[in-house]
Amino acid sequence: MLEEFLYCKFCKFIICWIEENILTSAKESLGLDEFKQNKPWFDEECLGFLDQRKWAKIQWIQDPSQSNVDNLNKVRREVSRHFSNKKKAFLRAKIEELETNNKIQNIRDLYRGISDFKWVTSLDVI
Repeated sequence: MLEEFLYCKFCKFIICWIEENILTSAKESLGLDEFKQNKPWFDEECLGFLDQRKWAKIQWIQDPSQSNVDNLNKVRREVSRHFSNKKKAFLRAKIEELETNNKIQNIRDLYRGISDFKWVTSLDVI
């Protein structure tokens, strides 16, 4: 039973490794761009946090020890905290922009911002 479990974990790791190598070589040879995020607050720093979470998960898959489980949970908490702080800061800045447009009677930009704001918040619900 344990051998089957370890074999399954090893196969998942190999598949992830192959997928990553295929995507890397395709991007290098074909010059493929990264897919666009629908989240405007998502930046390079967030990509770094995603990579950190990904490698913590791969370490856990390779060696499902308690220390790797604890490390994975810690990294997941840090990443989700970072993402929520980024999103809150983005939404706060967007609201402040809408308030200034309202104060200076810039109605066109106000309504554009409101429709963009509805679009951004509706993406997060889905």
